[in-house]
Amino acid sequence: MNQPHIAFLGLGIMGGGMARRLLGAGFALAVYNRNRARAEALAGAGARVAETPRDAAAGAEIVISMVADDVASRAMWLGDDGALAGAAHGAVLVECSTLTVRWINELAQAAAARGCEFVDAPVTGSKSAAAAGELNLLAGGPAAALDKIRPVLAPMSRSIVHLGPTGAGALVKLVNNFVCGVQLVAAAEALVWIERSGVDRAKALAVLTEGAPGSPLFKTVTARMTAPDFTANFLLKLMAKDLGYAIEEAAGCGQPLATAATALDAFRRAMAAGHGERDMAAVIQPMRDRGGAG
Repeated sequence: MNQPHIAFLGLGIMGGGMARRLLGAGFALAVYNRNRARAEALAGAGARVAETPRDAAAGAEIVISMVADDVASRAMWLGDDGALAGAAHGAVLVECSTLTVRWINELAQAAAARGCEFVDAPVTGSKSAAAAGELNLLAGGPAAALDKIRPVLAPMSRSIVHLGPTGAGALVKLVNNFVCGVQLVAAAEALVWIERSGVDRAKALAVLTEGAPGSPLFKTVTARMTAPDFTANFLLKLMAKDLGYAIEEAAGCGQPLATAATALDAFRRAMAAGHGERDMAAVIQPMRDRGGAG
C-alpha cells in the first residue's frame, strides 16, 4: 500500500502523539476528536480536521482509533456519524485502544459486514513513547491485513507483534496491564512502608531498583512517587478501567485475578480522592494520606 490516506480518531495523551508521527512520516491524515481544539492543533502540521468520525473515514484506506474505553470506541465507530458509516469497502480498520475482547469481536463483525478488514492493535508504552514512535503494538487479526498496514504502523512503533486471530492483541494487552497495575500498587505500598519505617528512602529504593524488583515500570513509577510528579503519562482512571476489563476477561476463562481485584480497590480509592485525571502513580497518595493501603 503506497502512501494511503489515513483517518485518525481520538487525539488524547496517546493518540495525539501517534497522529503526529504519521504526519511527520508524510501521510495524508484526517483527524477527529470530540474536543475539536486537539484536532485543530494538528491542522498546522497538515492534518484535515473532520467534523465527525464518518467525515474522517470518508476516502481513507486505513482508519485508526485510539480512545479510552468500549463506550468511546462504540461511539466512534457506530451510528450514523460513526466511522463505519464513512468507511470505504476494502478499508482496513485498526483499533489501538485497550478494550474488551467481546467488543473487539463485535466490532470486527461490523467491519466485515461493511466489507472492511479489521485489526486490533493496542499499544504498550507511555505518552513519551507515543511521541517518539517507540510504542509496542500487539496485533490480532488476519496476517494479510496486518501486512498491508505495517508501513503505516511503523512510524508509531518500536515493535509490531502478531499474536494471533482477532482479539488476541486485545487479550494480551489486558494481561499486560493486569501485571502492570498489580506491580504499581505493590510499588506504592512498598514505598509508603519505607517512608513510615524511618529508614533512608533513597538507599532502600536503590536496593529495590537495582535488584530483582527493579523492572522499568517499578523504576519509573517510584521516581514519580518520590518526586512527587503526577503529570499524566497514563491516566490513573484508565488503569482502573483496564484492571476491571482484565478481571472480566480472565473470569470468562475460569481464572480469578485476586491480585487485580485488590489493586483495583487501591485505584478506586485514589479516584475517589480526586486523582483519576492524574498519572497512575498517584495511586500512592491515599496510602500516604491514610497511613496505609487498606
